[in-house]
Amino acid sequence: MGGPVVPPRAAPDPVGEALHRLRVAGVFYCRTEAAGPWAVDMPAFGDCLSFHVVTQGESWVAVPGAEPVRLRSGDLALVPHGRGHVLAGDLAAPSLGRVDLLPQEYVTESYSVLRHDGDGPRTTLVCGVLSVDGPAARPLLELLPAVVHVPASSGTWVGRTLGLMAAELEHVRPGGEAVLTRLADVLVIQAVRAWLDAQEPVTGWIGGLRDPYVGAALAAVHRDPARPWTVAGLAREAAMSRSAFAARFTQVVGVPAMRYVATWRMHVAADRLARGDGVAQAAAAAGYESAAAFSRAFTRETGGPPGRARRRTGVEAAS
Repeated sequence: MGGPVVPPRAAPDPVGEALHRLRVAGVFYCRTEAAGPWAVDMPAFGDCLSFHVVTQGESWVAVPGAEPVRLRSGDLALVPHGRGHVLAGDLAAPSLGRVDLLPQEYVTESYSVLRHDGDGPRTTLVCGVLSVDGPAARPLLELLPAVVHVPASSGTWVGRTLGLMAAELEHVRPGGEAVLTRLADVLVIQAVRAWLDAQEPVTGWIGGLRDPYVGAALAAVHRDPARPWTVAGLAREAAMSRSAFAARFTQVVGVPAMRYVATWRMHVAADRLARGDGVAQAAAAAGYESAAAFSRAFTRETGGPPGRARRRTGVEAAS
């Protein structure tokens, strides 16, 4: 009685499990070759994420409201919130215009080469616009700053991954875009992981995933959101008493356990709807036996009915 609490034997890496649930899809890739003073406007891309890797020279990434980030050869920058931003060799240079409206060589429908000749240092970049989906996408991306900067000194994985991407971009072959998407998937997840590793111990979602007790409960919810969870059931996953678990969960994550379960179920349902599932299927995945009850809960949680979420993806709303 009163002995030490032993951490549960749960997922050894709940953060890794959450990252594994991300689904990255390539929207567009571009290789930029620029010399002399230059700057281009990157438009907003909705819920998409942009990445920029400098392979030669230097560049700046400037997101409104945030400090500009200087990229040197081998550095990677993620702009995770779909915001418009400026990419420039010189921040004082006038913009050449929106990058998607500039003349460029389209190698395929989703890959182009943009060139700008001028007097001065040469810069080469590989850039991409990616959609990131999955139940973990929203809570994870909301944590990230306006720009995630991963210097080349952080490790060799950026260079190795980029080398493979460059080979695919240099010689377009059947299946090349699928390979690029997989490599971009690795690039994004590695960059996010590097950013997470650099953070001090935190509370909130990541703090909960890192906690040996709360993380076990979160991992169980993520694996089986439809299970009829209770605080007592979650406490068993964490190998804690109900009261101690409830207090610890709220303290670490910032919301009560069952509130988190309800929110995660809506993330799961929204993801299923975006993938084309009907309302009944999304309801079942979120643990609801009644589509009507699910629709009410979804509307309350997200501010709009499930049918609207399906229509945004171009899928017929009727289920």
